[in-house]
This record gives sequence, C-alpha cells and structure tokens, in this order.
Amino acid sequence: MALTLTTDERTELERRATSRTIRAEDARRAKAILMLADGESYSTIEATLWCYRDYINRWRRRFVTDRMSGLRSRHRGPAPSVLTPALEARILARTRRPPPDGSTHWSTRKLARVLNIHHNHVQKAWKRAGLQPHRFERYMRSDDPQFEAKAADVIGLYLHPPQHAAVFAADEKTAIQALDRLDPVLPLSPGRVERHGFEYRRHGTLSLFAALNTQTGEVLGQTVPRHTSVAFVAFLGALVASQPRHREIHVILDNLSTHKTQTVAAFLAAHPHVHLHFTPTYSSWLNQVELWFGRIERDLLARGIFTSVPDLARKIRRYIKHYNDVAKPIRWRYSDPSRRITGSTAVCTGH
Repeated sequence: MALTLTTDERTELERRATSRTIRAEDARRAKAILMLADGESYSTIEATLWCYRDYINRWRRRFVTDRMSGLRSRHRGPAPSVLTPALEARILARTRRPPPDGSTHWSTRKLARVLNIHHNHVQKAWKRAGLQPHRFERYMRSDDPQFEAKAADVIGLYLHPPQHAAVFAADEKTAIQALDRLDPVLPLSPGRVERHGFEYRRHGTLSLFAALNTQTGEVLGQTVPRHTSVAFVAFLGALVASQPRHREIHVILDNLSTHKTQTVAAFLAAHPHVHLHFTPTYSSWLNQVELWFGRIERDLLARGIFTSVPDLARKIRRYIKHYNDVAKPIRWRYSDPSRRITGSTAVCTGH
C-alpha cells in the first residue's frame, strides 16, 4: 500500500534525497519513503538502495507513526572524534615506542587500534610531524680516532686545493659482472616499462679503477681483471702520466689494504710529487668518486647487456669518453656550515 505524503513532506524528502551535505544514511531513508510513496515494489527498492526488506519495513512504520521526526536515528552513535593537540601528542609519543605485538614498526591502523581512535588521526599526526615508521635508512659510523683531522684534510683539498696541483678522488669498483640476458629485451611502450628476461648468462667479471679530477670533473678510468696492489700501482702510473711532469698530485683514497702495500710505498718513494690522502674509516661518502660510481651504475651497469668481459670493458671506456665530453666538477659544500662534522655525528646513509 502506497504512502500518502503532504506537499511539505515530499519537498523535504526530495531535498534530503538529493543533498550532498547530510549523512548518506539520512538520504537513503528519504529515498526509501519517496519510492514507497510512488508505489514502487519492495524488490525494486531493495535493488536500488542495496537494502533488505526489514530495513524498508522499519522506516515505513516509523514514518507512519511519527512522520518526518520518525526518520531520525534513535542511536546516533558516538560523537565524531577530533584531532586535538593533546591527542596528537599522545599519538607521537606512542609512535616512538615499539608495538606490543613484537613487530618492528607501526602502521596507522595498528596504532589506531591500540589508542582506540580512527586511523585517519594517526595519518594526519604523522604527516604533520614528518614521521614515516614504514621507512628506515642504514648508516655506518666511523670509528676512526682521527676522523676530524682526516675529514678536514680531504674537505680542504676539495674547497681549497693547493695551487698548481691536481687533486683526484680515486677508488676501484670491483667484481663488475658481464651479464648477458638469455631473452630479448622488450622495449618500453606507452603504459609499459622496459622489460628484461629473468635469466642471464655470466661471462666473468672485471674491476674498474677510476680517478675523478675534482677541479674539472673528468674521470680517468682503467679496467683490470682483478684489483691487486700491482694493478693499483699501474693505475697510479697512468694517473701520473696524464699530468705535466713533476706536477704535484694529491689522490684521495679509502683505507683498502691494496692502497697501503710495500709496492705502493715503493712507488711513492720513486714519485715524491704524488701524495695519498686517506679518508677516515667507514667514510667513503667523503670520496667524490663514489658519486660518479653511483652514476655509472645507474646509467650503464645496472641494466646493461654485455656479451663478454671485453664487451663490458669497451662499453665502460665508451661511457667514460662521452662523460668527459660534458664533465663538470662536483660542487662540494656544507648544507649548514655552522654544524661541524665530528666522529660522533659522521654517518653514511643508504636507501
């Protein structure tokens, strides 16, 4: 049996049914009453409003008894929570303590369950504070007792190099694999990234010695089968040969044992104009050539396809040649000169 509505009731129900500012449940009740008043069947109302027959009967009875006031909820539920400064401080304080379930970090919903609040409050508080519990970084702390003196020596060479001298940041990238894909590479296309086959064939490895000229940005590179002290001395000889005779040469290196052998000491004795400067332990981030190693890794080695070790060496040499055509020195500076680097604060971060 269809309901009978007054003009005012129909107007108000139509306003609620089309409103975008009231609760969705209030709008659905208004639509149910309107459809009943228009003579729609229960099956049609159920399919349209995604509800059950009991739902339709309940609100029909209440409307018949109390008219428009009968469509109000008798149990409105708890008042909406607000992210107050006190609640935000409580969220941040709990975030810094480990979860009770033994997991390593919080999620928004996990913390919301513990605090009995909505997870959106947790997300907003984390966003304002810049907290991201799902992320972490690794670091390595230098244990060198002479960290500050060595770091100052290296940074001094970058910022104020000796006049008429060449400064090189040098290191080796070891065990570079010549990997050849067994399946063809599928090129990128709109909506699809470049795809490489999962299987590959190893053709061997080589090592790359590289020295970055800190004043010009150019790189002197040399590939060798293995990174030995003899190979390192040969690389130093090539470095000396690339510069005018008797020019002072300063080379920044890490603390690898290959750099401190008797063979190296004999080379330095024969070339007194060559000076080695060692970075503090676990402080490879002070060596500018590491930035260039990261670049060649991204540009060539990570996705390159190499049919043999000679092919790998040839492509590395080609990359260095083209890199030197547009090389620029690295701008080495403190982001905050008021903060001094000390042994207790020096870390190397990685993502």
